[in-house]
Amino acid sequence: MYSSLAAMTNADGLDDGHYLFGDAHNGILPMPLAHTGMKGESSTVTPAALEHVHYSESTASSVHYGDTHDMSESSGGHMSGRDERDSSASSGYVNGLGQDGAHASTIHIHQPHPLRTSETSDGAIDLHQNKLTGVNGNHSLPHVKDHTPLSGGRNQFTHTPVSMASTPRPQHDSSKASSTPELSQSQERDTVRRSRNSSPMKNRPSEFRANSSIPAALTWEEFARQCILAAESSRLNPFALHPEEYKLLRNHVTHAQVTIYLNIRNAILRLWTKNPLVYVSLEEAVGCARDKRYFTLAKVAYSWLMRNGYINFGCVEVLNTAATIPYTKVKRGARRTIVVVGAGMSGLGCARHLEGLFAQLGEQWVNEGERPPRVIVLEGRSRIGGRVYSHPFRNQTGSTLPPGHRCTAEMGAQIVTGFEHGNPLNALIRGQLGIPYHGLRDNTILYDYDGTVVEKSQDVLVEKLYNDVLERASVFRNKPATFRTVEGDRNLILFGREPTDNNGSTIAELEQSQAPLPANATTTASTTEEKPSTGVEKLAGRAYQLSAGFNPNVSATQAIRNMGWALKAGAPEIQSLQLDPVARASAHPTLGHIMDEGIKQYQNVLDLRPRDLRLLNWHHANLEYANAASVNQLSLSGWDQDIGNEFEGQHTEIIGGYQQVPRGLWQSPTKLDVRFKSVIKSVQYDVETKEIGKAVKVECTNGEVFEADQLVLTTPLGVLKSGSITFQPPLPDWKQGVIERMGFGLLNKVILVYEQAFWEPDRDMFGLLNEAEHQASLNPEDYAHQRGRYYLFWNCIKTSGKPTLVALMAGEAAHYAEATSNDQLVKEVTDRLDKMFAPSYVPLPTEAIVTRWRKDPLARGSYSYVGPRTQAGDYDVMARPHGPLHFAGEATCGTHPATVHGAYLSGLRAAAEVVESMIGPIKIPNPLVEKKVRLEQPASYPTFTTEPKRKADQEIEIEPSKERLMQDEDYEASIIGEILSKLGERPIKPGRAGVNPFLLYTKDYWYICKKECDEKKRAATGDPNEKASKTEIRTALGLRWRTDSEEVRKPYLDQTQNAKDDAAANAATFKDRVAKWDEDAARIRREYIQNHPPPDGSDDRILNSRTAIELGAGKRLRRL
Repeated sequence: MYSSLAAMTNADGLDDGHYLFGDAHNGILPMPLAHTGMKGESSTVTPAALEHVHYSESTASSVHYGDTHDMSESSGGHMSGRDERDSSASSGYVNGLGQDGAHASTIHIHQPHPLRTSETSDGAIDLHQNKLTGVNGNHSLPHVKDHTPLSGGRNQFTHTPVSMASTPRPQHDSSKASSTPELSQSQERDTVRRSRNSSPMKNRPSEFRANSSIPAALTWEEFARQCILAAESSRLNPFALHPEEYKLLRNHVTHAQVTIYLNIRNAILRLWTKNPLVYVSLEEAVGCARDKRYFTLAKVAYSWLMRNGYINFGCVEVLNTAATIPYTKVKRGARRTIVVVGAGMSGLGCARHLEGLFAQLGEQWVNEGERPPRVIVLEGRSRIGGRVYSHPFRNQTGSTLPPGHRCTAEMGAQIVTGFEHGNPLNALIRGQLGIPYHGLRDNTILYDYDGTVVEKSQDVLVEKLYNDVLERASVFRNKPATFRTVEGDRNLILFGREPTDNNGSTIAELEQSQAPLPANATTTASTTEEKPSTGVEKLAGRAYQLSAGFNPNVSATQAIRNMGWALKAGAPEIQSLQLDPVARASAHPTLGHIMDEGIKQYQNVLDLRPRDLRLLNWHHANLEYANAASVNQLSLSGWDQDIGNEFEGQHTEIIGGYQQVPRGLWQSPTKLDVRFKSVIKSVQYDVETKEIGKAVKVECTNGEVFEADQLVLTTPLGVLKSGSITFQPPLPDWKQGVIERMGFGLLNKVILVYEQAFWEPDRDMFGLLNEAEHQASLNPEDYAHQRGRYYLFWNCIKTSGKPTLVALMAGEAAHYAEATSNDQLVKEVTDRLDKMFAPSYVPLPTEAIVTRWRKDPLARGSYSYVGPRTQAGDYDVMARPHGPLHFAGEATCGTHPATVHGAYLSGLRAAAEVVESMIGPIKIPNPLVEKKVRLEQPASYPTFTTEPKRKADQEIEIEPSKERLMQDEDYEASIIGEILSKLGERPIKPGRAGVNPFLLYTKDYWYICKKECDEKKRAATGDPNEKASKTEIRTALGLRWRTDSEEVRKPYLDQTQNAKDDAAANAATFKDRVAKWDEDAARIRREYIQNHPPPDGSDDRILNSRTAIELGAGKRLRRL
């Protein structure tokens, strides 16, 4: 017999049972759990597996394998650079490391996985004296055999293990198991824990080298390709500034410097995406600049990326810059405190990022005599994860999972909707925690309500009809929001090149003056871009195309013919759908109402049968699952406001439980201070006070009171709607209004565990059509109440470790599950399964779990949706802070609402806002980029001056000992000015022609060939959204080049030959031209010294010296 949750063991969340699963929850069975500090816990990857992590397409990255595992880079780290290519000066040691430039975090020590332990390592790595010491420097690590620093850095993956940035220490075997591990471990927070970076490296000079983070062995084209891919994998446009970057830089950079900035920013992202196990240091980031003039520009890019969570986020240990506060600066008083409410993905992501930012920016507080703020997380439950909850099965025997993983069911979040194209969970799950996952296949099969299988041909026809009606409804969508940005030079960025930077007007000056751009500029100073307006909603293996380019004027009858339907007998040859009058009849029209009207009008020309109506309503249920609300509650104009932000790649499920992800955020690299069973009762705040610790006062139902300087609320929107938290003073009308306008929906599950599978074990999902309230009804509205009942079953054998089915209750069915007993639900679903899999015997489940998220007082539902009264931009209003109150959670992320990754991104955003409210925005020095000095012929030596250079954002004070050196430099500069004004630049040695006929051909035919390959791919697979890979396009392009006629190939061959001839002619006269230039330069130097003697009388020394420009080392032709 099955067991209802009345007697279900919940070892991970004692407070969830009575409202989330059933009416009673009395049996508590202590058992060793496979997570959080137990010997047999839910480890994700064995230590041996972590030793050779390749953050690549096949394992853990959205970056292609070739982007991350370049054999050309195996000999050195990012700090080795391409000195021989760009003639950047080299200093013996960088960042206190050896000449090989190894990264401080890449000493390769065999360490356990972070999720397998609960304590952190006390060891720190000191590379200054070629030994490993503890944080206090008084003991060495006994398990390290070789104390010699190893080269390799961020790029070295092949031969040497990659250690986690922070390595926790395993508990002793005698660790006592607890039925509430999160709660018991939270009591350990008084234990002293110090990471290896908790004691900063003191007085370590930072030495920056241009090009030191650009691998010398990579061609510029390949390097550019990797940088562009890294930006796209970080949700950033590689060719344009983010709107916030635009606001930050518009008054400080020229149009040419935008391209230079984008190249630097993309290169920094490349460092991070190649290995998110190790933080990107400032030295590495500055090494992405190709000229020391742009070091400050690189620092700004680094600061912006770091603050906003594009790099150095997640479970990675970062450098702590907070040194000991000088006694004279110490401020006596309270330490600033940040309280984060909620230990779900947004709260943990925010707290973890705050900890990282306080470490990396710690010196800013130390310089003011304060310690960096502390972060406290208040969680109402006795577990972490919030709506990410992997409930353990009562019976853990017979598991098919790898050792150390426990059998669980996903009560809330379940699917990772693609790792590619910017999902931050890519870095967390695949890059840092190494958690195994199962890729879902698009092999959905549909069963009718009587158990018969729906024919594929009928399924395809109805899906086309549904997409047609959905696209016709999309014409009522709100106009996409616009934002202002600046584009760089796309061609230069594509080929890894940088423009000539001869100063010029800033972007702001160009916008105000309407001055013409440089001749090579291809865009306006700034441009207005729209948010994406097309996309694919991929649910349960079905792709719903949402296109802004759909033509609603195509008649219904023509659309029917195009889809393959037959017109009803007697139907007119031309008839269109009239949805506009229906949409405008209501002040707040809904998607469901308009779509049902569209289906009714199609019935006038189509002979739709009851099964067709059941199929159409199955697709309705699928959208209701995505939005956690009936389609009749979705705003017609804004329900898909997140369109175009979908991630790419296969949808996946986490093996062993999704809760491993928030657990990893909680514990790695050091454990966050989470206070469990702290349910918020009231929040008192003062928007005016500046006194430390007095801006916010949080009172919990258990009587505890917390005072803080900033409060981050990640409580679900449903809790805010319920009014269970009292705000004093009340929230302003603009905030309370958006809370009331936005929708918060409901999705529930019926989870069934069996001894054996009676279904196809390799099919990941199968759907079920539901009958109308009135049997065989042709009225679409008669299906609304029941269409979401058990409409989709997830087969979770591979992820839960036992034969498990998860039946979804979507739309109105989710509310039905809240009001129906477990016994009744199990009986109903068993009857349905019995028909579907007849004549196979379908037993009662051995264990059944029913979720009831609406009854959970700490959730009050599942996730947000755009309701009929929701206004455009409400998600952004929901995210807007109010005084010391900040808001995070999926309901504050307009680009990715109702998702785990959206919740996490909102936490990163809130962390950046908190830091900015405390220390201000990123400070931009003026000038940001040192102006390029144009040397002119001086009338006499005293009249020649140069503007002193600046270091970062403060001026350099000239030491007396350097005066003579600077005088010599000024005098040499005046000589060079004289030489260049008369002779021009020294002739540059000609390089190879560098023109490849195939590359020229590729530039012209790439998109033509791509279109052909896409069409062939779609024809072969039958999937209208299928696209050919780049490898397939390159292969086809090569074949096309080889087989094209001589007439087509001749222009490209001629262009290449002409370039070679020009290069050869130039090389023939090079030696003579250089000899003549050198002779004239020496003569001009003598004449200048005679006419303008140096002030210190060192005529002979100056006369016999030659500068780099005279030696021809000032510029070198880069091979492209």
